[in-house]
Amino acid sequence: MMNADFLSAGMVTVIGLMAGTAIGLFIGYLAHWQKPRWADMTRKDKTRTLALIIICSAICIAGLAMRFLMD
Repeated sequence: MMNADFLSAGMVTVIGLMAGTAIGLFIGYLAHWQKPRWADMTRKDKTRTLALIIICSAICIAGLAMRFLMD
């Protein structure tokens, strides 16, 4: 059961989003989907990068919530 106040849940969400974004961008960079500028990327690379960021952020938020918000 989760027993957390609004600030704790907000902190977990924000830190999870930042960590997930950093991890997703790093994985995209290693996979050579990243270009120096967003406009230089193809639509497929942009879509893959955004999906990777969303998935990594969701995983980070879930992991942090399980670790810090669950009793």
